[in-house]
Amino acid sequence: MAILAPRERSRKWSLDDIVVTDPPVIRRAIGAAAVGNITEWYDFGVYAYFEPTIRDVFFRDLSDTAGTIATFGLFAVAFLVRPFGGLFFGPLADRIGRNKVLATTMILMALGTFAIGCIPAESKIGIAAPMLLLVARLVQGFSTGGEYGNAMTFIAEYAPDRRRGFLGSWLEFGTFTGYLLGAIVVTVADAALSHEQLLSWGWRIPFFVALPLGAVGVYLRMRLADTPAFLELEKEAEKREKEQRAGQELRDILRLWPYLLVCMGLVLAWNVTNYMLTSYMPTYVTDTMPNKQGGEGVSSTVSQVLQIVVMAVAVVLIPLLGLLSDRIGRKPIAWVGSVGLIVLAMPMVLLIRAETGVTIFLGLLTMGLLLICFSATMPSTLPSLFPTNVRAGGLSISFNISVSLFAGTTSVVVGALVSVTGDLNWPGYYLIIAGVIGAVSLMFLQEPNGRRMWGSAPAAASAAEARELLSDLESTAVSRT
Repeated sequence: MAILAPRERSRKWSLDDIVVTDPPVIRRAIGAAAVGNITEWYDFGVYAYFEPTIRDVFFRDLSDTAGTIATFGLFAVAFLVRPFGGLFFGPLADRIGRNKVLATTMILMALGTFAIGCIPAESKIGIAAPMLLLVARLVQGFSTGGEYGNAMTFIAEYAPDRRRGFLGSWLEFGTFTGYLLGAIVVTVADAALSHEQLLSWGWRIPFFVALPLGAVGVYLRMRLADTPAFLELEKEAEKREKEQRAGQELRDILRLWPYLLVCMGLVLAWNVTNYMLTSYMPTYVTDTMPNKQGGEGVSSTVSQVLQIVVMAVAVVLIPLLGLLSDRIGRKPIAWVGSVGLIVLAMPMVLLIRAETGVTIFLGLLTMGLLLICFSATMPSTLPSLFPTNVRAGGLSISFNISVSLFAGTTSVVVGALVSVTGDLNWPGYYLIIAGVIGAVSLMFLQEPNGRRMWGSAPAAASAAEARELLSDLESTAVSRT
């Protein structure tokens, strides 16, 4: 089996070739990317955790099953448009720079989320309400298509080679923090307001919060244009824009189809687990299991609290796993995630189906621990699959196609399968399939830990580290000859 490795001519490096980025600049870049990601995924998290309420507001005339499928369908439709966002924003970021694109996607996401809070209920304007919700979800999906791949690229290009795992993991720290913030806001609203107040006006408040959060994210990201490292990146991007047309870049990306497939496989395993936990499990625990099994289940508040605890554990552990990946490599940790899905998917589902607070928590926690094996390693792994000149485009396109077709539709597909077959074990079957695909993809992946980015010069955090890198590169060149 061939391991996919960058196709580059060997060259002799000098100390002047090695890029040294000061730690304060790196921290500023990572912080801005993470804060922006918090805002982006808060917006998605609020919709996911408010699913039962959104169903009552926009699909009150449908049956419980039909309303749930319709609500999940509107969640999934945002993912169907994500490849178009990736196709538009990814190559654009390769030509005009990452930061301008990231600021634009932030604005679009905040406006789309704020718009959801402004839509009148179906009882007021009829079918126009879900149609307007559909438009707002499409705006969210389009912006997200340009957000995550470019954010990964942004952090990976700032990070020194020896710390890319740890620094990249902060992007997912932001993702989980955004989900956690969304869950907390929804839980507080559920607990503080009556059902009538929630349906009347209370559900809108979390969506309105997106606008000031988005303003903060845009401000932090736009400030990065003042840093020397990013100014240099913008100069390179302007030069590439003159030399390279978008059509040529797309052809260059498609020539890398084996790397695209590996990226899509890893993204599938990662994000099927992600959306199973964050999007489908809240409804599965509170509505699906009690209706199918006839048990009492747990209340929506208890379910949300359990999710919050799992997310809090993940937020703490993700940077630690990222730090570990800089020592032992990304692949061993990702292997734990893939094999764990195959072996533990059914035990997780059976624990959750026991319908006690303790067993549900243990099942969700196990799923969350397997998820962070990907979350802590993929932001530093996936950008290494593509050369610098097409990195944002290749990563955004492959990432969003995989999420759109397979991962983002997890809630609606699994929900429909459970509804049609009556088999509550479908979440387990789905996770096993995702684990197998992740394991196959890992077989073709070259370990990226400690390696320079494809098409980029080696990167270090200090002059001393640069000298160490140069010594390692010289030693590697000698051993190959």
